[in-house]
Amino acid sequence: MAEVVCSNIRFEDVPLKPFHLHVGFSACGGQFADGFELGIIGIAIAIAATPLHLTATWMGLLGAGALAGLFIGSLMTGVIADRIGRRGIFGYDMLVAAAISGAQFFATEAWQLLILRVMLGMVLGADYVVSKSLVTELSPIRFRGRLLSIMAIAWAAGYSFSYLAGFLLRDLGPDAWRYMLLVSAGPATCIFVFRLGVPESPLWLMKRGRSEEARQIVSAKLGDGIALPEPLTQVRKTGGEWGELFSKKWRTNTAVGGIFYACQVIPYFALGTFLPKIMESLNVTDKFTGGLVYNIFLMLGAVLGTLVVDKMPRRLFLVGTFYLATALLALLTLNTLGSSGVVLVFGLFALVLSAAANLEFIYPPELFPTQLRATGVGFAVAASRIGSAMSTFLLPIVVQNYGIQTALGACVFFTLIGGMICHKWAPETGKLALGAIGDESPAGPSPRTT
Repeated sequence: MAEVVCSNIRFEDVPLKPFHLHVGFSACGGQFADGFELGIIGIAIAIAATPLHLTATWMGLLGAGALAGLFIGSLMTGVIADRIGRRGIFGYDMLVAAAISGAQFFATEAWQLLILRVMLGMVLGADYVVSKSLVTELSPIRFRGRLLSIMAIAWAAGYSFSYLAGFLLRDLGPDAWRYMLLVSAGPATCIFVFRLGVPESPLWLMKRGRSEEARQIVSAKLGDGIALPEPLTQVRKTGGEWGELFSKKWRTNTAVGGIFYACQVIPYFALGTFLPKIMESLNVTDKFTGGLVYNIFLMLGAVLGTLVVDKMPRRLFLVGTFYLATALLALLTLNTLGSSGVVLVFGLFALVLSAAANLEFIYPPELFPTQLRATGVGFAVAASRIGSAMSTFLLPIVVQNYGIQTALGACVFFTLIGGMICHKWAPETGKLALGAIGDESPAGPSPRTT
């Protein structure tokens, strides 16, 4: 007769253990690499403009290339990860990203670099989906927000350090851009090793009826006496169904996930990617120093967001930061600030938007049940990246033809729309156990329970 183990603690109530820190560090390392890869292109193409004969259109294409790839990669990966699992993609995508990053060094034409940037974006899109899903499903509920917020800090750190690396390498001559892009392979290579020991999500395994595998993982990584949520009649042999994602039950959450994410990252990438150009257009006397201040505030905002994200309701944090970012951007459009005032207000905008970006890692996975989580996160990331890719492509063209105030006014529009839509429809998810989302538990509350 099999030995009966007394399970007296829920999987999501387990105390924080070294295993959770290992998973968190593995995901954070990937986010640092992601941020570095996306951030370095801004200063790299500014230097590559002359040797590669880049027009405003080509600069926009190269700035948006990885973001367009992110749209494709996240949209495809969400369904795949819900069907075959998270761990396989999570374990090896950074190795692929490092190889593509290294290949950028050898590009001799703009079209070659564009193809590599799109390919890189596809891999990063895959990592966004599986990292957020896996960390969400492996984290204790009390620490879930903080562990996912640290991923936001890591991303912001990678994005900010890429600017610093580009700043330090900019004097290496006409090929300095090659070395900037080559250096971006380093973080992805380093983190690959740490991911090899991360297992599959027990919640995903339970949802597929593979209870014994799930229990073995939990026992090996967390110890005995831990109860996993039973799938009961909700065992799924399939997952990631688009029809269910857009069904009456989930379509509001799906829309909120995509719209809030898109309205946050459109100004984030459009303004951040071409920061030196923006600073120059706003008559900042030292555009590189202004950009450095912007990135310092970006990093501070990520830390601030981590400190407050679990101390206030998700809705309040989401809506409040949208409206505050809108007010700061609107102040910039007035064109009445001097050079120092522009740098200060831009820095405060970066602080608010970076703090709010913590929710990009926390909120989408909390909007969906396990069988739809990666698909839902993938859709949200894809929606955000198609918006940010289009805005990043258009920004240098708009600035050139219509001026910086028009470009800033468009960013104000998107942050205001994001705040208004979230104010009306965004659900509160902060204290909701993953096992209580949708039909995960017969007694669980609906995903819109506050």
